[in-house]
Amino acid sequence: MSRFVVISGCSGGGKSTLLAELARRGHAVVEEPGRRIVHQEAQQGGRALPWIDMAAFLNRAIAMSLADLLAADAHEGWVFFDRGLIDAASALQHLTGEPILERLHKSRLYQPRVFLAPPWPEIYQTDEERRHGWEAAVAEYWRLHQVYPALGYEVVLIPKATVDQRADFVLSQLTT
Repeated sequence: MSRFVVISGCSGGGKSTLLAELARRGHAVVEEPGRRIVHQEAQQGGRALPWIDMAAFLNRAIAMSLADLLAADAHEGWVFFDRGLIDAASALQHLTGEPILERLHKSRLYQPRVFLAPPWPEIYQTDEERRHGWEAAVAEYWRLHQVYPALGYEVVLIPKATVDQRADFVLSQLTT
């Protein structure tokens, strides 16, 4: 069974805060590809940004997610991913209509339980790296809520609770 755990779900749903707590507790954490790409592109004056060239952005996210999976093998124990390959592939398939997810259907890349942060309007915020609105965030959540089970993963919803409680919950749900 894979040691690689996906934390996904609604943008602005508290994923990054949860992952920071898991890192504080000594677990390996892989930062969200999208945020890293936006930061790199902004520094370099690049165009692979979701608000300029979404397809280029998502193709970079797929490539980065694949590299992250390879690099994560060096870690022992649980490795927590802030989003990952399936999120990027799902978004690119939604954008282009190309059946990208079919290639991932037979591959178990991550732990069978995927943790989704539900829409949480009370904490949702936009920023320089997250410019899309609430409606787009919720639509993305529902797409992922369907995609992961279609690929054979069990979706576990992260409770709306304190960060300590959410971290305890995630760790208690993992199977070895």
